[in-house]
Amino acid sequence: MIKRLLRASGLIGAIAAICAGGGEAVFAGGAVRQAPARHPGGIWKAATPPSAMPAEFGGHDPIGLASGARIKVDCSLNWTDPDTGKLYCFSSATSQSYFQDWPKANIERAARAWQALAAGG
Repeated sequence: MIKRLLRASGLIGAIAAICAGGGEAVFAGGAVRQAPARHPGGIWKAATPPSAMPAEFGGHDPIGLASGARIKVDCSLNWTDPDTGKLYCFSSATSQSYFQDWPKANIERAARAWQALAAGG
C-alpha cells in the first residue's frame, strides 16, 4: 500500500535520485530542488540584543557563577523573574533550562557565589 502511494506521488524516484545523486533530487520536468543557502553565522544566538541590557550579576551566567566561573554573556538567552522583574542572562539553553527548574534556589546560589567572587577579586 505504501509503495503504491509513493510510486503514484513520484517520491520513490525522488528518493532514488537523492540516494544516487549526492543529495539533489530531480523531479518531473527536470527541475532540481536544492537546499537553501545557509546563514554564515549559524542558527544559534541569531537574535543578539543591539546594546547591553541591565542584568543581574553583571550579565554573568548564574549557573556558571554557582559553579565558581565568571561567564560573561550577551543576554541573547535570558529570563525575567515574574516576581521581581529582574533579568538573568545565560550562556546556553542548557544553563537556562537547568536554572528554570529551581529558579529561587539557583538565584540564591549565584548570589552567594557572586558576593564571594566580588570579595575575592
